[in-house]
This record gives sequence, C-alpha cells and structure tokens, in this order.
Amino acid sequence: MSPVHPLDETATARAVIDGNGTLIHWSEGARRLLGHVPEEVEGRPAAELLSPAGSAPPAGSAGNRWNGVLALRHRDGRVLSVWVLAHRLGQDEGWLVLTPLDGRAPRTLDDPLIRAVLAQAPCALAVYDERLRLYGLNDAMSEVVGLPEDRIRGLRVSEIGDRQPGEQLEREMAEVLRSGRGRDVETYARTGGEDRAHHWLARIAPLTDTHGRVLGVCVAAHDFTEQFRARERLQLVNEASVRIGTTLDVTRTAQELADVCVPALADFVSVDLLDPPENGGEYRVEPPAAPITLRRAAHQSVNPGSPEAVVAPGDVDVYPASSPQADSLIAGRPLVAPNADGTLEEWLSWDPLRAKRIREYGIHAGMSVPIRARGRTLGVAVLSRFRRADPFTADDVLLAEEVTARAAVCIDNARRFSRERQTALALQRSLLPQSLPRTAALEAASRYLPAARAGVGGDWFDVIPLSGMRVAMVVGDVIGNGIQASATMGRLRTAVRTLADIDLAPDELLTHLDDLVVRLSAEAGSEGVTGEVGATCVYAVYDPVSRRCTLASAGHPPPVVLTPDGPPRPIDVPPGPALGLGGLPFESVDLDLPEGTVLALYTDGLLESRERDVDSGLRLLCRALEQSSQSLEGAAHSILQALLPPGGAPDDVALLLARTHGLAVSDVTTWDIPADPALVAPIRRQVADQLDVWGLTVATFTAELVVSELVTNAIRYGEPPIRLRLIHDSETLICEVSDSSHTAPHLRRAKTFDEGGRGLLLVAQLTQRWGSRHTPEGKTIWAELSLVGEE
Repeated sequence: MSPVHPLDETATARAVIDGNGTLIHWSEGARRLLGHVPEEVEGRPAAELLSPAGSAPPAGSAGNRWNGVLALRHRDGRVLSVWVLAHRLGQDEGWLVLTPLDGRAPRTLDDPLIRAVLAQAPCALAVYDERLRLYGLNDAMSEVVGLPEDRIRGLRVSEIGDRQPGEQLEREMAEVLRSGRGRDVETYARTGGEDRAHHWLARIAPLTDTHGRVLGVCVAAHDFTEQFRARERLQLVNEASVRIGTTLDVTRTAQELADVCVPALADFVSVDLLDPPENGGEYRVEPPAAPITLRRAAHQSVNPGSPEAVVAPGDVDVYPASSPQADSLIAGRPLVAPNADGTLEEWLSWDPLRAKRIREYGIHAGMSVPIRARGRTLGVAVLSRFRRADPFTADDVLLAEEVTARAAVCIDNARRFSRERQTALALQRSLLPQSLPRTAALEAASRYLPAARAGVGGDWFDVIPLSGMRVAMVVGDVIGNGIQASATMGRLRTAVRTLADIDLAPDELLTHLDDLVVRLSAEAGSEGVTGEVGATCVYAVYDPVSRRCTLASAGHPPPVVLTPDGPPRPIDVPPGPALGLGGLPFESVDLDLPEGTVLALYTDGLLESRERDVDSGLRLLCRALEQSSQSLEGAAHSILQALLPPGGAPDDVALLLARTHGLAVSDVTTWDIPADPALVAPIRRQVADQLDVWGLTVATFTAELVVSELVTNAIRYGEPPIRLRLIHDSETLICEVSDSSHTAPHLRRAKTFDEGGRGLLLVAQLTQRWGSRHTPEGKTIWAELSLVGEE
C-alpha cells in the first residue's frame, strides 16, 4: 500500500503470490476486476485463476520483472484477457502482480496537463495527476521505463519500477504537489527491467493551470550514472589525500589505504609489502622475480573481522609466478580478473585455500595493483568484489592506480622516516651514558624516551664526577630532531664533560657552551642548511662536604627539589637565555640541601601536553615525586606514568633523579699550612696520624709522598694562605692543597741534570687522577688515591 495515498487502492488490481505460487494478498481493485472476494482466493494456488488456455504465471519467469497478457477467470465464469505487470519481491519471496483499472481515458491536446507537458518538459518525462497516478509519458520516458504507455497509465511510481526507490520518489512528488515548489531528487534504481541499477536525477515540477491551481506533477528523468561515478571517483581521491598518510607509520598507512578503498572501490582489500632491504638499503628499481615473498601489512572488508583473509597481518606469504600479486609486480601495472585469458578462479588455482574462499564468499572480480614510489616497488594491493555485482571497469583501474600511488608515496615517506628514526635513535642511545657513575655524593636514576611519532630529538642527561667528591648533573635539549639533532647533542655532551673537567662554575660553563653553540650555528649556515642550532640546558654541581648545590640554567625548565622535611617545589633558578643566542649572561643560584634531598632534572617533553598546561604538568610531577620518592627507580617510573599519555610522548623526554648524600664531618680534615719548607716533614706526620685514625694506614706511604710534593709546590710557587684538606670514603682518598695564586701547575719533561720538575710526574704516577681547579680565592691542586684493593 502506498504511504502517500493509503485509501487509493481501488484504482489498481493488486495480488501477492508467494514463492510457492499461493495467493497471500488480494486487493479491492482485484475484486473489482475479477469479482472474487479475498476470503475466496487467499491461501489458494494462483494458477486456479488462470484459464487453461492462458499464458504461464509470472512465477515461472526469469528476471525481476515480467509483463504480459494473462487469460483470467472471472467469478461469474467469464475469461478476461488482462495485461499484468509483476515484480519479484525478493529472492524466493514471491511476486507482486498488478494491473491498472483507471486512467485509460483518451487524451487530447486541449487537456491542460498535456499542454504543460509539451511546454515544460522537453526530455524523458512523465505526468502524474493529483492522486500521483501516471497520466501520461513521452516516448523517451517509455523507453526508460521499458513499458508501453497504454499499459501502465494509472499506476503509481512504486508500482511501475523498484518499490523502495519508487516509494521514496512518491513522497517527494507528494511534497511538490502540496507545496507547489519543484525539487531535484537523486535515486539509485533499476528501470526497464534491467538487472543493473543506474543513478537517476529526477526533476519534479508542479503543473498548474491558468489560475495557478496545481493539477499534478511532471517528473523528468536524467541518467547521470557517469557523472555520479565521476563525482564518486573525485570524492574518493580527495578522501584518500586526507585519510592516507596521517602518520609516519608504514603499517598504519597501509591500513588507511585499505580502509579508504572499502567499500568505495572494493568489498575486500589486502595490502602486502616487501620487507625492507637489509642494512637500511633502498628497494631495487627493477621488478622483483618470482616467487615473491610479501608480508601482509593490512587488510579490510565489508564483513566484520575480514573473514575472507587467508594471511594475518604481519605474516609472510610466498607468491608464485601464476599468482595475481606476482604477475602484477613483475608486469609493473594493474591486472584485472576475470579477463580474456581466464577466470578469477583459474588465476588463483595455485592456492586451494584462496580458491575455496572465492567460492565461499562469491568473489567474482579481482584487481591487483602494484604499490610503487620513486620508481621502486614497495608491494601490492589486491582488491576484490563479491557484494557489488559489477566488475572492475577501466575507470576503476585508473582510480585504484591514483589512490595506490598516493598511498605509495606516504608508505615510502613512512619507511624512510622509520629508517632515519632508527638510525637517529641508535646514534642517540650510543651518545647517552650507558650507566650512571656510583659516587659518594649521590645516587641517581635516569630515563630517556624518544618521541612516539616525531623524529628522535637531542635530549640528553649526564652525571659527571668532579674533584673533591663533588658531582655535576646536567640535562639538556637540542632544538629540532633527527640525526642532526642527535649529532649536535653528542657534541654538546662531550663539551660539557670537557668543561666540567676543568671545574668551571655552572654559569661560566654555560657561557662557554653558548659560545660553542654559536659556532655550531655558524658552521651549519656555511653548509647551506638551516643555520640554526639551539639548545636549552641546566647544570648543577653538588658538594657533599658543604652539602651545597650550585645551579645555572640556559632557558631550561626549572628543576624540582624535594627535601626530607618539606613538599616538592620548583627551584627558583634564573632561567637565562637559551644556548645559541650569544653574548647574554647566565646567573647561578646556591642551595643548601639536607641529607636525602631529591633533585629532579628533566626536559620540556615531560610536561608538555595538549590536554593540560605546563603548570598543571609541574603539579603532577611534584605529586608523583612526593608519592614515590622512597625509590628513585620507582619514582622515575611513576613520574613517566603520571605525565605521559598511553600512546607515548609527543616529544623526547629525558629525566634525571638524584638523592644527595653528605660526608660526615669526621671524614674530612683541614689544616692551615705556614709557608715554611721546614714544616713539610711535620705535616707528613700529621697526615700519617690522621690516616691511622681513619684505618687507612695502607695508603700512608703514597699519601705522604703526594702531600709532600703538593705542599712543597704550594710553599715554593704559591701564595699564602695555604690549606691542606683530606677527604675519604670507602673507595677514595683525596688530597687537596689550596693557595691564593691563580697560576695552575702543569706537567713537564725534566732533563737529565734538572734539579726539579719531576714532582707532578710522580704525583700522576702514584694517584688515580689529579688536577687543579680555580676558586674565588685562588686555586686548588688535588689528587685522588684509590683505596680499592689496598690491604
């Protein structure tokens, strides 16, 4: 029953016959035509209404529509020759049989509807009256419908063609009839009894008389299948440019290619790629030779779970020369099956499992498209159809080539990025410390995480033992990413260690490091590249004797400090300019740190997030540090878990945690030395006595020699006041001699008859390491003696 005119049933005789040939519906119009009431015929075989001399019933016909003249028996015994139109309701669901009863009155050119048709509709058109029943149509529309006008006059749209699109069109026609305003409707339907549907543009216009009264509607039909397909192809290409290549991940890009093509171009798509060449090389320019080993990167189907797939993502399969994958890769062009050379099943006869899937899912068409970029073959995409009835056309091949070519460039870019990322990551990890040194001043834990999706950056950290049991901590971040950033990071880390060895104060060290970055920037510019090298850095020196920490920053996020008796807080260190600006001063700040204080140094990748601001990230860092500070390794894990998203950080992250330890007062001894060479012997005895108190008598001989040489040099070449300090822990004994002179000693080769010049050489041979450092009051010469292995 029409949803537009539910009471207009008497104008058409309608009957529904099920798949077994039984009448299951008999309309009032059918009663008017043959006289039988529904109770008499419903549930009985429809063949009983046929005259023995009549034609075969529609249930025996092929196709989805049948029309012809049947000899039907009237209730009063008469035989009527009736033209009927029958539509198949569905596979094995029966037929709808109908014939018009009204609307067969002759038309004249004086009729206002006919005049409107001639004046307003020059193409394939039909005119429907105020009941939306066919009043007339021209020859072009009759050809489209595939039925003569005199047979279907009086039928509705849903009774002439496909029911579902017909009912939709009826609703639009009713709205035009009601409003008096025309409209365009796009629909997809079969006409003329064809098996293939077409895309139609129905232009519906109201027909009015001279008084403006709406008498009916005119429907002009335009087959715009080609335009629709061209629009679909353009839309698919545009969608591919947006959806493919959203990440620099090869597997994800392959999946995006499969997702875009289903269901717009195929019902099942598989993407198989060649494994990258060994040692990071390039793919070959020449086509591969069969058999070809491919790895399944992605697949997609209109069926959930892709049950048509034979190979799982990540698995490897070998394709012989007779396979569509190998044939298209060797030919270097798309191949479509079935073609003139054979059927799709014959093409896949090499693989019984694939042939079974073809039969199981009804796959009737396949297309294999090579994935090529920059003249090199990367893999192959195979497109299959089973739900869509139409085969692949030449336009489909061009469209598949266009979409695959776009995906190929994205896959190649992702592959190149992955290769460069792995190289940069390997370089980055090789330049970072493999383990942190064990010192008496502090215990430390560190983490480095590369960016999840971007290129590897230049974040670094380091812990550097200094003289006097002191230790330096540094965390830095080179601007940019990739191999260049990793290489720059390595140069800066080396420079920091070199500058730390000469015991520069933090602000002075950053000044020298800034000069180096300026020179690196100038060198980069001379090579014709960006010419911009920059970095941020925080450098801290902790002295376990005084338990004082000195920090300086070059545009770096402030470190966080957690004392044993207070909450965590960021250190108010002057931020300073970033490295590479040149000529700007750096300032340092001094902090007294109680025993067990935890310092957290990090790069900005730890705090930055699209979901929160930097202050919120800093609060999260402080909370995580406070809740898990009992273990530095546990605290590092908790901090990363609290601040980083599940998918990984958008930027590189370097984190360094350190818990400070102080040396006991009893482990440090200091003497003021008069500038008298005669007192060197008593000083040696004092040193021996102190070592005996510490239980280090095994090191007495060496310590006496070293102290004697250093004190003698200070008395002879230095300036008062002179001070001697001994520091020890379980592994090291340190001898330090300080004076007010700024002249640093150095090793020299003594000649045979020289009376001096061998003292520092002796110190260098007897100690683990030695050196000098400048202080605000002058300089300090120090030497370290290893206690490990001494008995």
